[in-house]
Amino acid sequence: MNESNNSRKRQRKNMKESDDGDTNSFEEDSNNTFSNQKKKQLKGIITSLMLLDEQEKCDEEDQNRASCEEKQLLEANYKKKSRTMVEYYSNVQDYYTEIEETDRMKRKKSRAIAGAAAISAAANGLANKGTGDAKQASGGQQRRLWVKNRDKEWWDECNRPDYPDEEFKQAFRMSKATFDMICDELHSFIAKEDTTLRNAIPVKQRVAVCIWRLATGEPLRLVSKRFGLGISTCHKLVLEVCSAIRNVLMPKYLQWPDDDSLKKIKNDFESISGIPNVVGSMYTTHIPIIAPKISVAAYFNKRHTERNQKTSYSITVQGVVDPQGIFTDVCIGWPGSMPDDQVLEKSALYQRANGGLLKDVWIVGSSGYPLMDWVLVPYTQQHLTWTQHAFNEKIGEIQKVAKNAFTKLKGRWSCLQKRTEVKLQDLPVVLGACCVLHNICEMRNDELDPKLMVELVDDEMLPEVALRSINSMKARDAIAHNLLHHCHAGTGFL
Repeated sequence: MNESNNSRKRQRKNMKESDDGDTNSFEEDSNNTFSNQKKKQLKGIITSLMLLDEQEKCDEEDQNRASCEEKQLLEANYKKKSRTMVEYYSNVQDYYTEIEETDRMKRKKSRAIAGAAAISAAANGLANKGTGDAKQASGGQQRRLWVKNRDKEWWDECNRPDYPDEEFKQAFRMSKATFDMICDELHSFIAKEDTTLRNAIPVKQRVAVCIWRLATGEPLRLVSKRFGLGISTCHKLVLEVCSAIRNVLMPKYLQWPDDDSLKKIKNDFESISGIPNVVGSMYTTHIPIIAPKISVAAYFNKRHTERNQKTSYSITVQGVVDPQGIFTDVCIGWPGSMPDDQVLEKSALYQRANGGLLKDVWIVGSSGYPLMDWVLVPYTQQHLTWTQHAFNEKIGEIQKVAKNAFTKLKGRWSCLQKRTEVKLQDLPVVLGACCVLHNICEMRNDELDPKLMVELVDDEMLPEVALRSINSMKARDAIAHNLLHHCHAGTGFL
């Protein structure tokens, strides 16, 4: 009985273990199946994503290809249109050029016909009425063809014999007598003859155009309106008259004094300052110009630019004057960037002095010049003695003579105060003419209206080598000592 029970128990146990084993194997099979399904799903997703990326890349490449083709098409169309427009404008330009050439030929032929007619009329007039009537008829006919009628009322009024001298002097900065003298001096050099085409401009009107332009500094278009002449004609007249003044009048009115004149100059300067053997007072000023096309840096004026906060270009004018403020030597045209001592070294005066022209005499300059055997300048060190102060005071009185001369020069000829329309290469001629006209006015006692006086603004830069001669330093000390010893030195510095 017990054995049968034990056997039944073992059978039930074996059946249970068998069921458990079947259950475990089923679960394992189920798990394996699920994982396989998951893997398949993931592979499918990954494959789909890869396909999407490839598709996107393909679409992007197609889009880029299409845009490149479109760009190339647009560029081709643009080039085609550009070529078409260039050809069109070229044809238009050729067309108008051809028309202009045709018109020019027609005008040329008409002028030739008119000239032939005028000559024929003149010949007929000579045959029928005489030479004078023929010229008058021919001239009148050609003036109607060639000369533009302009208003000359202002100049005709100034040119009247009864025109007030004060008003004339106010306009031309000189008296009528001085103006007439200049016209007489230049007549044979600037006079022109009448032609069959037009009457020549009178000498007085030529000189007046030049002097009024220098005196007022007005632009050429206003000069043209004043005198009833063309702008280009006025510009040409200014240069022609200035050139004649330089070539004809400069040798007479601006030259180095002879021995007799030098003696008088020495005495006059010594009476002013007590310093012996002074033959001139020297100063260098700057004339504003328009920025040149070449060597711009050389003409750049740094000191004027810093003061005015505006870019400035200039050329220099170095002048030596006598006690009456009359120029005896000028050096014109060196660039505005050069200091005074370098301008002096470039001048003809420096070369003549080295050749012995200024032996045993002095030319007084400012502190911008070096002390040399013939150039006398003030003391520039910081701590000056009583004697040195007194010397500087007396030498300053001689310097004032040159500064006053340049003040009158710029005040009388206002063209020197502003940038002119004259080309750089023509400026030395114009500036030289201004200096000569200044001398003529001063010699003839044509006083300048004090209202026209201007203030000079020229900075003095100490030269790099301020002392060029030991002997000149000893001579200056001796002059300073003699001034104080003989009671010539003033006390203004106190």
